[in-house]
Amino acid sequence: MNYKLFLKFNMRGLLINVCKSLVIFLLVSFTFSSLFAQDRITGLNFATRSEVLATSGMVATSHPLATQIGLEILKSGGNAIDAAIAANAALGLMEPTGSGIGGDLFAIIWSADDQKLYGLNASGRSPENISLKYFQDKGMKRIPSTGPLPVSVPGCVDGWFEMHKKFGAMDMEMILAPAIGYARSGFPVTEVIGYYLSSAARSYQRFPNFADTYMPWGRGLKKGDVFKNPYLADTYAKIASGGRDAFYKGEIAKTIADFIQSQDGFLSEKDLANHKSDWVEPVSTNYRGYDVWELPPNGQGIAALQILNIMEGYDVRGMGFGSPDYVHHFIEAKKLAFEDRAKYYADPAFNDLPIKELISKEYADERRKLIRSRAARRYDAGELEQGNTIYLTVADKYGNMVSLIQSNYRGMGSGMVPPKLGFMLQDRGELFSLTEGHNNVIEPGKRPFHTIIPAFITKDGKPWISFGLMGGAMQPQGHAQIVMNLIDFDMNLQEAGDAPRIQHSGSSQPTDSKMTDGGKVYLESGFDYEIIRVLVRRGHKIMYSVGSFGGYQAIMWDAVNKVYYGASESRKDGHAAGY
Repeated sequence: MNYKLFLKFNMRGLLINVCKSLVIFLLVSFTFSSLFAQDRITGLNFATRSEVLATSGMVATSHPLATQIGLEILKSGGNAIDAAIAANAALGLMEPTGSGIGGDLFAIIWSADDQKLYGLNASGRSPENISLKYFQDKGMKRIPSTGPLPVSVPGCVDGWFEMHKKFGAMDMEMILAPAIGYARSGFPVTEVIGYYLSSAARSYQRFPNFADTYMPWGRGLKKGDVFKNPYLADTYAKIASGGRDAFYKGEIAKTIADFIQSQDGFLSEKDLANHKSDWVEPVSTNYRGYDVWELPPNGQGIAALQILNIMEGYDVRGMGFGSPDYVHHFIEAKKLAFEDRAKYYADPAFNDLPIKELISKEYADERRKLIRSRAARRYDAGELEQGNTIYLTVADKYGNMVSLIQSNYRGMGSGMVPPKLGFMLQDRGELFSLTEGHNNVIEPGKRPFHTIIPAFITKDGKPWISFGLMGGAMQPQGHAQIVMNLIDFDMNLQEAGDAPRIQHSGSSQPTDSKMTDGGKVYLESGFDYEIIRVLVRRGHKIMYSVGSFGGYQAIMWDAVNKVYYGASESRKDGHAAGY
């Protein structure tokens, strides 16, 4: 035997086997490092960071400086309501791509003194001189997204003063002082907001005054730019000293109205002067022993309650997070709720809305029977007898908790920037229907269907979690997923927000467009490919997307240890912080 040849042959085989093993090891290592991107000793594999814990107060917003401002207010003697207003004012400056005083506001407030929830609808109404006939005569099938026509009265500032009048503890000049200071001295633009501001510049620079306010160097703002907005500083200062009337009457109101009418719009000084917010009763459903609270229409919050009522009839825990059964049944429940959303959700001042029936367990039982093993191409709304956004949450040492959401719609809004005021007006009027007889048809002095919704969860009549999730039609879908993540899948507050999300699009809309092809399902990375194959076989059209899956913030109260837990959206720039 030629031992040298034998040894050479076997060494070659050994080397090949070693190389194969190394390749397999590297592939396995890469696979696991991809699946488990964060080497955490605690928490689930998709958890980006730990929850924040504190005893005296907690603030969670989508911008770090806004969170700091909220904490400063709490530490200086303000309460949760004061801090929420201060943080919202800061976000209107620092995150104008999702908020601002040109938009609307909704809030759910837990009052420690009263031991109850209060709901605030601070959304504005359509101009008194607008009409369906105007759009019919123009041959328009829908209200445009930009320009003067979709502009409705901005309700945010009145919302601040309503909250402050009922619950505030600190002088409004002190509350707005931090935002005014940053508006004058400047602040660095963060990454996600910089991305949207650069995109906004391309979309909006054709409109008057946009570049004067948001393109100080003749280009779109980007990450790291130190941005000053002296116009907004002056506007905030006038509001701080003159109250809500400084915005809705006088010089600011005249500037807004004159500008919109010069652009052939309808908003008038009278529309602004007549605006008022409304305190409303939050509505709820009980999901496996927990009361989930939303605001009634004109917002879409009860869609989350309808989805939860349908899902409660299934063994969601047994299905498992991310399983084909869970994803399929969630999508179908969403479709059913959104068909009702398109038909019934509108301004209750103009319609007798069947809210009690829509969120009843009996109605959910009937709707659930329509769900089959395959994806439905369409559902009809139930027959009943009728009688881009920021979210923030704050809790204080007294036990008050605020769940607040505020937006201009479609990111920055209508493109209409009144001269030298430092903000853009919303385009919420786009969401009116132009179909005669529709609940949400455009009418003078009417609130449009609204997408922004705050949420709250109580247990046995006591506060548990204040939370929200921004992002248009994603919001009720996100609310329901957060609740199931917490209750069915035992996730902690941060994990519940970090877990990959499901978004279905294509359902009928309140503007009267219809779903006829089953719509599309957008999944974040994190869902196994084998699961996706099963969903495709069931008839779902699966799409991958990096957004928009919402922007989550939450605060939980641990009544046993007297500790607040805070969590913040890993997809945005902000964070939670406490003291």
